[in-house]
Parts: sequence; C-alpha cells; structure tokens
Amino acid sequence: MLYEFIKNIHFAYPWSFLLLALLPFLHWYYFKKSDSQQPDIRFSTIQSLKVTSWKIRFRHLPFVLRLLSIVCLIMVLARPQKLISNQRSVGEGIDIMLCMDVSGSMGSQDIPPSRMEVAKEVAATFVRSRPVDRIGLVIFSGESFTQCPLTGDKESLISQIENLESRTLLKDGTVIGEGLATAVDRICKSTAKSKIIILITDGKEDAPDTRLIDPLTALEIAKAKKIKVYTIGMGALPTTIVEVKGRKPQQQAAFDFIDENLLKKIASETGGQYFRARDKQGLQETYTSIDNLEKSKVEIEIQKRAEEKYLPFILAALFFLFVELIFRFTVFKRFP
Repeated sequence: MLYEFIKNIHFAYPWSFLLLALLPFLHWYYFKKSDSQQPDIRFSTIQSLKVTSWKIRFRHLPFVLRLLSIVCLIMVLARPQKLISNQRSVGEGIDIMLCMDVSGSMGSQDIPPSRMEVAKEVAATFVRSRPVDRIGLVIFSGESFTQCPLTGDKESLISQIENLESRTLLKDGTVIGEGLATAVDRICKSTAKSKIIILITDGKEDAPDTRLIDPLTALEIAKAKKIKVYTIGMGALPTTIVEVKGRKPQQQAAFDFIDENLLKKIASETGGQYFRARDKQGLQETYTSIDNLEKSKVEIEIQKRAEEKYLPFILAALFFLFVELIFRFTVFKRFP
C-alpha cells in the first residue's frame, strides 16, 4: 500500500529538495555543539568511568527524529501531488447501422463454432473500434426488427449483439429487403454527415407471404436517402445449410445459395462495396476494410488534475517532532 502511494506521487516543486543539502551542516553543527557542552575534568585514567547503557547508545535519537521531521517538511514544500488524467475521445463521427441476418441458416457450423457466433464476435470488435460513432442494430429473418437504435452506449449495444441467437422469435425466412428498409428508416433520420449500413447475410431473399418490401425497392429507398450500404455474403464453400423448421433444426445438402448478384447491386448502386467472408479471418478483414474506408475524425482530449497529498507528510513531521520532545524532556533530559 505504501509502495503504491509513493509510486503515484509527483512533486510540483522538486527544486525544494535542494534544502536537503542543509542536513550535513545540521549534523556537523549538532556534534560540534554537543562536544563543546561536555564538562572538562582531568583524570589520570577513565577505565573505571566506562559505563555503557541504552541511554548512552540512543542519546542522539532526539536529533535523528528532528532530522526526520525536517525531511518531511521539505517534502511538504515540494508539494506532493497525485496526478489524475481522464482521456476522452471526441470528434466528428459516422452513424452506422448494422443489419444482421439471424435466420436459422446462420447457425451453420461451416465457420466454427457457427456463422452466428463468429458474426457476433467480429461485430462486437468492430463496435469497440469506433469510439465516437453512433451505431445501431437491425436484425432480420422472415421479418425485420430494430434490436437497438443508433446509440453511443457501446457496452449496451455489444451486450445486445452478444445475446443474439440464430433461432429467434422472428418468423422463419430471409427478408433482405425488409431488413435493409428498416435499417434505412432508422438511420435516415440521423443528422450525421455520413451514414452507412453494413448488411450481412448468408442467404438470398426467401420471403413469406407477409413481405412488404422487396430488395430492389429497399435499394431505391437507400439510394433516395443517399445512404451507403456495404454488403457481406457470409458462408464457406461448399457448406451444409442448417435450417430451422419450427424449433427443430434440419440439414440440407451442401450448396452455396448466397445471392451475390443482389448484394453486389445493392453495394455498387449506393456507393458501398460487396465482400465475401468464407471464414472468421475473412470476416475480420472485411470489417477492417470497412473501418479503413469509413474513417471518423477522432481527437483525444486528455484532462489532467492534481490531488494534493501533503497531509501525510505534515502528520509525519508533527509525529517525529512530538516524539522528539517527549524523549528530550523525559528519558534523555539533561541537567546542567
């Protein structure tokens, strides 16, 4: 505890330690004065006068205590402080909406441990890497849902990403169009200068009869709102697709059914890019590429404040002085 206290101490006036040079002079003066005050009596021999006791051995203890008191006072003059710095990221951020496919096929294990788990992990890492951006989350399968609106609360968003499951309460299917339209609706109200959507899916449009918006209509809406869309097709080749019928997963034959033409069209016509992620590393590189393409203006503000820590040294100086006075006028009291 004492070590941690001393390690974090900073002295505002370190030149005050030059006063420590007075200690050798005080030492010399003390012993010179002590010798001059000793009685001068002549003896033929002092053999019988040699007496040793603890009082004689520790007779200089009051002087040592006084020196310690002076050292503590010099440290007070040096103004000991504990520096506390707060770092805050500020700047002009970009509003980003993650649009993630959570259909049953995202539970496939061709990208171990599963597409869903890898997508969640890499997305959470991406969120942590954008300190000044507002980020939101839309999920879709047979219908779309805003899991988290645009927010600067990264920990809350990451918690929601980590709790996603490929077997959600949403209808079964893949409505890329409605997922994109929902993300556009959420982000178009933003006042940020730059707004992007990152859409990740492992399939093609597989909509139920209740679908309201098809992918091409959603694309036109994104273009009209001038929102850039980056698309990611996720899945290894070849792969065994796992679909959920009700609550029971079923396996189908291995084939690739990502609608790359649609994803490329959405990306190119909105000013974004299409990426194919066949493994975890590929998905990480994809997010890194997007991170590099969409840079925010970030400035780091460092606020420093000093917390005064002179009180322990004042108390120590008073303690040494008090003990010295007690010893000087009791145990080591001298008579003329």
